[in-house]
Amino acid sequence: MKVGIISFAHMHAHSYATYLQKHPDAQFTAIWDHDEERGKTAAATYQVDYYRDLQEFLQTDVEAVIVCSENARHKEHVIDAAKAKKQILCEKPIATEVKDAEEMIHACKEEGVILQIAYPVRFAPVMMQVKQLIESKAIGEVLAIDGTNHGQMPGGWFIDEELSGGGAATDHIVHVMDLVRWLLKDEGKSVYAELDTRFYDIDVEDCGIVSLEMESGVIVTIDPSWSRPKTFPTWGDVTMQIVGSKGTLSVDVFKQHALYYNDQANRVQHLPWAKDMDEGLIGDFIQCVQEGRAPSISGEDGLRTLEIVKAAYESNRCKQAVIIDKVTFPE
Repeated sequence: MKVGIISFAHMHAHSYATYLQKHPDAQFTAIWDHDEERGKTAAATYQVDYYRDLQEFLQTDVEAVIVCSENARHKEHVIDAAKAKKQILCEKPIATEVKDAEEMIHACKEEGVILQIAYPVRFAPVMMQVKQLIESKAIGEVLAIDGTNHGQMPGGWFIDEELSGGGAATDHIVHVMDLVRWLLKDEGKSVYAELDTRFYDIDVEDCGIVSLEMESGVIVTIDPSWSRPKTFPTWGDVTMQIVGSKGTLSVDVFKQHALYYNDQANRVQHLPWAKDMDEGLIGDFIQCVQEGRAPSISGEDGLRTLEIVKAAYESNRCKQAVIIDKVTFPE
């Protein structure tokens, strides 16, 4: 199955490209990027064709595409790919506005193509085990979850609100909330958030605390801050303290690593040895296309996490808890 990548704006594109080339049933053949230098460099790295014209790229025989453009451009690229009958894996967040996400979901449904959202943490081996423990009631009924998704400040278009849709809250709330929804089979009800810019001289928020009440009554807190220093040995973390009526699970998704004291690069690094979650994501997407089944992580999953992000911004603006405004879909 031939696969192309739409834009290398997001750094995850390189990981996806690597695992496409390693997958026995995939053939990575083409890249489109509006940034010609970036696109040609990536094409030379992976020895694939580069296209400057998106419609020309979409007229090729690629069966599926991975959208890794800037957040605000996801809508345009997903809808164009859907019209060209390409199966789609879209980088998170699905979009920067809820109405855009709705249009993307509708377009893919109308064209009969898959829209999967890139939430790879679901495929981390530890999270699969956590899901089994929760579903087996090993810790009883879940009462509360305290989650973090810290990271280094990425710079570039990530701090340009017009292209990114926001800062750390946009970038990092979605990962933890996707895990919460997936683990609990539950939806957010209300959000209270305090966001700020304290670490860097930038125009978007770089830190904050988000508190949610789920429809079931479970309480969730998330720290999505870009608070890791440049010298930190990896980009950040995903952790969860899951409190149940019979016990507590302490989860550190990236705990399985070797510590590498790299004198040549003058840095200390974490070298993970667990199965890579991006490999799981790419493998699942390819299998999904091959089998013609519904995506494991749907456009609606992406929409639900975006609704929570937008509610967090509204809460921060009005300084009070807000009810999450959910889009309803016909049965």
